[in-house]
Amino acid sequence: MDGDLAEKNSQKGESIIRIGKEILFQAFNWESHKKNGWWCFLEDKIPQLAEAGFTSIWLPPAVDSLAPQGYLPRDLYSLNSAYGSASELHTLLESVHANDLRAMADIVINHRVGSTRGAGGLYNRYDGLSVPWDERAVTSDTGGHGNPSTGEAFSGVSNIDHTQEFVRNDLKKWLKWIRDDIGFDDFRFDFAKGYKPEFVKGYIKAAEPDFTVGEYWDTCSYVGSGTELDYNQDHHRQRIINWIDRTGGLAAAFDFTTKAILQEAVKRREWWRLRDSEGRPPGVMGMWPSRAVTFVENHDTGSTQAHWPFPSDLVMQGYAYTLTHPGIPIIFYDHFFDWGNAIQDGILKLMAVRKKQGLHSRSAIEILKANNAFYAAVIGGSVCVKIGDGFWKPDGINWELATWGDKYAVWQKVQP
Repeated sequence: MDGDLAEKNSQKGESIIRIGKEILFQAFNWESHKKNGWWCFLEDKIPQLAEAGFTSIWLPPAVDSLAPQGYLPRDLYSLNSAYGSASELHTLLESVHANDLRAMADIVINHRVGSTRGAGGLYNRYDGLSVPWDERAVTSDTGGHGNPSTGEAFSGVSNIDHTQEFVRNDLKKWLKWIRDDIGFDDFRFDFAKGYKPEFVKGYIKAAEPDFTVGEYWDTCSYVGSGTELDYNQDHHRQRIINWIDRTGGLAAAFDFTTKAILQEAVKRREWWRLRDSEGRPPGVMGMWPSRAVTFVENHDTGSTQAHWPFPSDLVMQGYAYTLTHPGIPIIFYDHFFDWGNAIQDGILKLMAVRKKQGLHSRSAIEILKANNAFYAAVIGGSVCVKIGDGFWKPDGINWELATWGDKYAVWQKVQP
């Protein structure tokens, strides 16, 4: 990357964070690889996503992988995957850019499947592949000759040793290729708790993506028999914030704290959970909203994996929260395209309010009520939202009902 382009990309990334008006879209689920030609299939939907007002489209891992979903990468420079050919990916990216959208690459560099057996009879060598590492590139605690993992090990596969300078140099070169030659604009770092965030910082500085988000999925705090979510999740969100901070603030992170608390509040009608002890939103959005990517569901928590699903009949209450609140909201493919016109229409109306009223990732929020009956808040001084069974509406005559649904309503300010 030449100096002028690097400076331009850096300035664009800073502008995206500063303006904070992103609405992201996850363009796949766990079964998308089964669709014959996913890249071609998505290409037809890009104009619709652009018209809806999304800004960046998160695509599944595009490189060669042992598993069809893409999360067991092998040959890093091969872009022929279960989702389609390199040529089809190129055409999709052209369509994304022609519609003034950005494409987000799913970066899986915590682990890598080897091509041949090495030390201990494990597949920890990469002979014959485009990045032909040997056992030195694999952490010692996952069967290699490298150093111990600097984070949590991903079991069952060789974990990459990011402490090795030759590994980091190879990955920086590859990430710049993904960014500059292939045309991805944004990065999503998979399993980001597997290696030190300082390495992520170095990779971002090398490749200069426009926007970056990390998946730091940590265990929440539970009480009682271990099945009831604790009201206080301050330590959980602080660990995510610490990860962001150690990237130099160059990366945002998925707000798993908000996900946990929001779905518990909705499911149990315990709206008091949505205000922390200091009166703020209880997730990452309450402390570092410009770096908090809020979501209702993704390919791991929902879809056919359903590791941690949001109550399926209440997802619109979830979106009424994330699309009106601070943070950077992301919409899941299944909800927008597969769950019927009513859900899609509800999401579009909430997005329209967010855009019309100029809400952004750092919009001020005042939580008015958070009890056993309902939750109510005013955001940016121009939007009010109520979620729950109880009756409530904002005081004053300058509010009009903008959109509503099952147990939620949103008002917007009108000029007197």
